[in-house]
Amino acid sequence: MTVHPHEDELLAARARAHTPEFINSYRRWRPMAERSIAWLTAHHNRRLRYRGVQRNQLWLSTRVAAINLRRLINLGLTNDPTGWALS
Repeated sequence: MTVHPHEDELLAARARAHTPEFINSYRRWRPMAERSIAWLTAHHNRRLRYRGVQRNQLWLSTRVAAINLRRLINLGLTNDPTGWALS
C-alpha cells in the first residue's frame, strides 16, 4: 500500500469540511448549478422516460420550466395588476 504525498493535506481538508463554519459557507456560496441538477434529478428522474430524442427533450424542457417556476415562487414571485414581479 502506498500513501499519496499529500495525504495529510487531504485528511485536514476533509476534517475542515465537517465544521459548522464550512458547512454554512458552502451552503450559501456553492454554485447554483449543483442545486439545479439536484432538483432536476430528484424524485426518480435520473432516467429518461421515453424513446426518442424529441419526446425526451420535451419532457426535460417541461421539467426544467416547472423547477424554474417553483424557484421563482419561492423567491417571492407575485402577480399584480401591472404584471409579474419579484418582491
